[in-house]
Amino acid sequence: MIIETERLILRPFDEGDAADVYEYLKEPSVNCFTCMKLNSLDEAVAEMKNRTGETEYYFAIVLKESGKVIGEIDAYPETGEQHADENDPKDTFSPCRMLNPDYTGKGYAYEAAHAFFDYLFNEKGARRIYAYTEDYNTASQRLCERLGMRREGLFLEFISFVNDPDGLPRYENTYQYAVLKKEWH
Repeated sequence: MIIETERLILRPFDEGDAADVYEYLKEPSVNCFTCMKLNSLDEAVAEMKNRTGETEYYFAIVLKESGKVIGEIDAYPETGEQHADENDPKDTFSPCRMLNPDYTGKGYAYEAAHAFFDYLFNEKGARRIYAYTEDYNTASQRLCERLGMRREGLFLEFISFVNDPDGLPRYENTYQYAVLKKEWH
């Protein structure tokens, strides 16, 4: 599956994307991506081999003009209810997006996310799309709001992705945003 916008192509990853992905995953800019950190180009090559089989829900964000991978976006269907039955519809998605810091502030995150939301609502049967963002990540909050998502709540000390210098978990305050298909324009 390939999704095109005015300036971007969202497409499955291929092995040739390793160097571009390593650029932004050698030092993830937000704590929630710490677990994805790559320590070498060899690790990036191995990671690209793992990603090549995913063609439906995990996409590279690529500049049309140059073919450079500048980020990624993904979301997988879930029931939306923690205690749901296995037969309940999987019509809820929580996209994860990451952009190379060298390409932020140019509207690429909005362009990619908007196209991806359209894809999830119109092609994948999404009923609800929600996102978590750290309380200090104001750029992500603004993006959610620009996408028409409403702020649903603030979870205090919700999750920890990193430890402080003493080795103790550093819990982060996290906002949740969401938009329903009937609210999407």
